[in-house]
Amino acid sequence: MEIVIPIIAAVVGVAAGAGGIFAYNKSKENGGKDKADDLVRKAKREASDIVLAAKKEAAAVTEKNQREENERRREWKKTENRLAERETTLDAKLDQLEKKSDKLNKETREIEDLKNEIKDIRTKQHEKLEKIAGLSKADARDKLMKMTEHDIRQDLVGLVAKEQRETQHDVDEAAQAMLLTAMERMSSEVTADRTVTALKLPDDDMKGRIIGKEGRNIQALQRATGVDVMVDDTPGMVVLSSFDPIRRQVARYALERLMKDGRINPASIEAAVAKAEKEIEKEVVRAGEDAVREVGIVGIPRELVHLLGELKFRTSYGQNVLLHSIEMAHVAGMIAEEIGADKRIAKTAALMHDMGKAVTHKIEGKHADIGAELAKKYGMPDEVVHAIAAHHNDIEPTTPEAIIVKICDAMSAARPGARNISAENFAERMKDLENIATSFPGIDKAYAISAGREIRVIVEPKQIDDLSALKLARDIANKIEATMSYPGVIKVNVIRETRAVEYAK
Repeated sequence: MEIVIPIIAAVVGVAAGAGGIFAYNKSKENGGKDKADDLVRKAKREASDIVLAAKKEAAAVTEKNQREENERRREWKKTENRLAERETTLDAKLDQLEKKSDKLNKETREIEDLKNEIKDIRTKQHEKLEKIAGLSKADARDKLMKMTEHDIRQDLVGLVAKEQRETQHDVDEAAQAMLLTAMERMSSEVTADRTVTALKLPDDDMKGRIIGKEGRNIQALQRATGVDVMVDDTPGMVVLSSFDPIRRQVARYALERLMKDGRINPASIEAAVAKAEKEIEKEVVRAGEDAVREVGIVGIPRELVHLLGELKFRTSYGQNVLLHSIEMAHVAGMIAEEIGADKRIAKTAALMHDMGKAVTHKIEGKHADIGAELAKKYGMPDEVVHAIAAHHNDIEPTTPEAIIVKICDAMSAARPGARNISAENFAERMKDLENIATSFPGIDKAYAISAGREIRVIVEPKQIDDLSALKLARDIANKIEATMSYPGVIKVNVIRETRAVEYAK
């Protein structure tokens, strides 16, 4: 912009001069020569002044640009100098790094040489020691290990025994407090009602009416109910035999109604059986709904509620299965609340854990597997299905709720009066306990005591030391858990006795 202004001024001066000349020529034509000359002179002066001013301004602009150019060149020179200095510094540092790297490599090689030399010296020392001692390195190590083991064996035995006592004490105390808290809040009858499968006859004449002419009545009753009716096996009693508890109850209800009415014939038998079936169905539904309501669980499908109701007429070792399940659900909920587990999952699984027993006469398999399949079929949560399947250790319980159900099942079944176990089964279990203990080497004698709640094992002191006795107790307990089914807990007591006898003569 500063260069353009002088140029414009020069152009304006030239134009003014040209205008003056044009005016002069025009005046000359009109006869005003003097006046035209004045105009020309004036135009020339103005043009000269404008050109001079433009030259001065152009010179000033050129000088300013020259100064700026020189300033930029000085800055560029300084930058080049700084870059050159930095390049020189970097070259020096690279040289130092190369020297350090060479030094480190040299020192590394020297260290490797020293290591190899030390290894050679150590190998020669080992060879000399082995030659002097007459033992190889492996033999010396084994001998040292045996000496060390012998020295610290007693200390290890004492330490392990102490830790076991302290741990067991803490665990037992916490478990007892938790279980007692749950049991104190749950009150139930010591013995549960047992399903009656035998009816007492009022007189011998009633036996004849039940049998009927040529056995028509008893055959009609058996056809209608699917139950075997035996009137001659037990004097004064009618015994009903069936694997289906619902059929057995239908037969009992129908037979009680027939004996009360006194009129027994095929037609009245069919009518009595039909009424009994309706009553049993209502009772099953009511029992299932009452159980769910008492436990406080919602959202269980009606099919599963019906199966729960059927458990009212099912017993296990004399214990009513439905009452057993309700009791378990209450205790499971309390324990789950104490330990922070899912209370609803624990109560639901505990209530439904024996559901498979309602259909074991129809479906082959273990009741735990059947119950788990039914729960899965009707859309119960996976945690409930797993707890049902694992409550008898058929599979390993992996959730807190499954372990709670397993504990509650053992606790409910083991309480006094809960179940009737025959003397034959009891003797067989005691014998199995003793056989498991004596199957291990180094056992002198084994006794099952305290009604099968404890196994006392006496070992040979020369074959089993104190540390091995601890391991033996664990091994026997693990084998009992893996091979036997039992309620509660069995204590394994391993006894090692050492006697020193001498005679004074």
